[in-house]
Amino acid sequence: MTDILERARGQVLERGEGLAEAQVLEVLRLPDARVDDALSLAHEVRMRWCGPEVEVEGIVSLKTGGCPEDCHFCSQSGRFDTPVRAARLDVDSLVEAARQTVATGATEFCIVAAVRGPDERLMAQVREGIDAIRAAVDVNIACSLGILTPEQADELQAMDVHRYNHNLETARSHFTDVVTTHTWEERRETLELVRARGMEVCCGCIVGMGETLEQRAELAGQLADVDPDEVPLNFIDPRPGTPFADLPHVEPADALRTIAAFRLALPRALLRFAGGRELTLGDLGARQGMLGGINAVIVGNYLTTLGREPQQDLDLLAELSMPVAELSKTL
Repeated sequence: MTDILERARGQVLERGEGLAEAQVLEVLRLPDARVDDALSLAHEVRMRWCGPEVEVEGIVSLKTGGCPEDCHFCSQSGRFDTPVRAARLDVDSLVEAARQTVATGATEFCIVAAVRGPDERLMAQVREGIDAIRAAVDVNIACSLGILTPEQADELQAMDVHRYNHNLETARSHFTDVVTTHTWEERRETLELVRARGMEVCCGCIVGMGETLEQRAELAGQLADVDPDEVPLNFIDPRPGTPFADLPHVEPADALRTIAAFRLALPRALLRFAGGRELTLGDLGARQGMLGGINAVIVGNYLTTLGREPQQDLDLLAELSMPVAELSKTL
């Protein structure tokens, strides 16, 4: 039988056809000695189908904590005894966060809220915040506000939101081990609403939440079925007080295999380094990831965890001759 990377070279690199679920599983099962080969091919695929540019994004939490949902990885759930307390950001602080993001060279700024879905008050705050940001800086504005109704999707479209984030988080078969207060199908329906209204779709996951390799491959296939413009790739960073507080970090070789496999499954997507990469991969792993299929990064801090200094990521991109650009318009 032909080696999976040889088959992927013809299928993905030459024809631009992403690997199917069973093929992704073969990549995830490659021995450590083949990880560099997988990353090298994934980098070729990224350069062939996306180019050298890297999209840089900053995120800010408009509403932190007090969420009614029970996502087992999340310290913002009001159901768990975590150090995170409920808080809201005022418009001036939101604009300042956008200014700081733009100063890094970022082209995307995402407004995030810890909610099941937005209520009228939150939608009004988002509208006010977007108007104020647009008056202050030139940046694409994305939102991540949970599960949407058709009417809320219409409102966001009217606000000219560029991209909407709603992660599947994990494979459908594993979802009820991660969340019980809403369904995988509800998340998928929100993505369909967003796509139907012409907004770009951002849909990613957290790797390392107790899923099997088979479920990780299943997830890659389900993400490919969504056909997202962007895929944030998070690695579990266990939060105190959550049900997943004692989960181990993903081993670096497994994380790198996952990066390569997801790039080979999603040859044209923005594959974004997101939360947990610092603990899982460190500085050397960040370099390997950027040379193994990653073509987008979140700079600065995440919602409740610390990231790298933005300049560290920008220096790495410069060293690797990867220009910061608004890549989505070229895909």
